[in-house]
Amino acid sequence: MREESELVTGEAVVLDLRVAKLGSRAVAMLLDVLVQLVLLLALFIVLATTVAGTDDSLAGAIFLVGLVLILVGYPVLFETLSRGRSLGKLALGLRVVRTDGGPIRFRHALARGLGGFVLDFWALGLFGAVAVIVSLCSANGRRVGDFLAGTVVIRERVPENVYVGLPMPPGLGAWASQLRQFLSRFHELRPEAAEVLGQSLAHQVAAQIGTPIPPGIPVWAFLAAVLAERRNRDQARAMQAAPYPGAPVQPGFAPPQTPAQPIPASPWAAPPAESSPYGRPAETPAEPASADSPFTPPS
Repeated sequence: MREESELVTGEAVVLDLRVAKLGSRAVAMLLDVLVQLVLLLALFIVLATTVAGTDDSLAGAIFLVGLVLILVGYPVLFETLSRGRSLGKLALGLRVVRTDGGPIRFRHALARGLGGFVLDFWALGLFGAVAVIVSLCSANGRRVGDFLAGTVVIRERVPENVYVGLPMPPGLGAWASQLRQFLSRFHELRPEAAEVLGQSLAHQVAAQIGTPIPPGIPVWAFLAAVLAERRNRDQARAMQAAPYPGAPVQPGFAPPQTPAQPIPASPWAAPPAESSPYGRPAETPAEPASADSPFTPPS
């Protein structure tokens, strides 16, 4: 099940955002802290080799200013320039956005940075304890800095479902192929032939699904709607039967289906195709249409 959060913008528009959970945000924070520690170590080495031997008070003041700039300026600078991504968030596929889904700007990054330094992590945050408690109590995993800036952290990299077409039920391959060919070449047929063939197919489909043809609806629209609805249902059924959310559906996978009743063959139905050892219908060469046939299959 995909983890989403519904946020309502000022225009009363509901947004479905994939909110980042505490675990991924904590890993991203640890990566950022490692980068900050490296910067602090480099600053300490520079001060120790240049200023510390001559003026210890000046070295202490410079180190204190550098400490604040690194702890506050690092996230503010990166999130402003990259529109919501620090190095840790970039590695984890996270991004900071506004609660209305838009990209953040400098004022949002500054509010998050100051809130994180003073309240969430360092000054009064008990080394992140406040941020963890507030995030656990928030429905969207927001810390104090997010509430002050009006932001939320979302996940950008999400595995996509890969759908592979379901195999055709036995005995319906030729009929379905004929139906698709009719819809694709409807406008190429003579009006009389298109009407006769379309009515025949539409009545067969209506008898199979138990729903009469709606009055005033063209036969091609009725047949296209049936095909689209069947495709959507098969796709939804395949996604629900996946072993875990986001898992790709393997080729050849078919969820259990109820056996379909055979549909009477129409006068234009092609002979059933032979099955190959791999479960796909074997391709057969198209036969030339007779001169008196109202329908010519595509080459």
